[in-house]
This record gives sequence, C-alpha cells and structure tokens, in this order.
Amino acid sequence: MREHFSKYEPAVDPRLLILLSGLVWGIVGVMLCHLAIGWLSQTTGDIAGYFAVSGAVISLLIHHFGFLKLADKNIERIAAYKGKVCIFAFQERKSYMIILVMVCMGIILRHSPMPKAYLSIIYIGFGGAMMLSSVRYFHVFFKLLFKKNNSIGNL
Repeated sequence: MREHFSKYEPAVDPRLLILLSGLVWGIVGVMLCHLAIGWLSQTTGDIAGYFAVSGAVISLLIHHFGFLKLADKNIERIAAYKGKVCIFAFQERKSYMIILVMVCMGIILRHSPMPKAYLSIIYIGFGGAMMLSSVRYFHVFFKLLFKKNNSIGNL
C-alpha cells in the first residue's frame, strides 16, 4: 500500500530540506518577534525596553543551549538521507507532535489573562532563538551549494 502512495509523495533533494528548515525556523521566529514587538509598542514607559532586552537575553540562552543542538541534529539527520526524500522530512516525525503542543500552548497563552508585555519576553525569547538557529541551516545550505562535489555527506 505504501508503494502505491509513494509516487505521490513530494520528494526533494536533501539540500532543499536544509533550506526549507532554515526558512521555516526563520519565518516562525520573525512571526513570534513581530507579535511581541506589537505588544511592547502598546506599553508605556521604559518597561518595554527592559522586556525587549530580557527577551533578547533569553533568546541567546535558548539558542545556545537548546535550538542550536536541535538544528545540528536535524542537519546531520538530513545529511544522512540518500537520494530524494519527502519534503516533510525536514523535521522528525515526533517533532511534529512537539510543534503542535507548542502552537497550542502559544494560542492558550495569547488568550490567557497574562499581560501581553510579559508574554512578549517569552515570544522574543523563542522567536529570536529560532531566527538565530535558522542561520545555521542557511550556512550549511550555502556551504553545500558552493561545494565542489555534489555530495551532502561529510558536512
């Protein structure tokens, strides 16, 4: 049965998966930061600056101690693929469940009574970390793009 549906599977070169990963991480990061900046623009006083800086510091920590390792793990997994692979393989299957949980948590938080200015710290933290980590994907993609041989292995 799987063979029957595999001909309809949108398969791409693994290098494209690396680019797609970077784009998804970067776009989601920009979206989260955009929401947070919108909330901070509605606050008065110097508090918005403190919240923005707090979010930026948290984003550096999340990037360095969490997302960078996850990005490297994803890149290694993608690099191990031989030939064309399903376009949705830019994330592990189990990661899609984690993404769903995080999206649901974000929706719950946005609709909670928590003041949006405080919520902006979390959104800048995760959004900034995602944008920073997307740079790793882009770096590897462009490194592969200009590599002499066409092999994705041995990044």
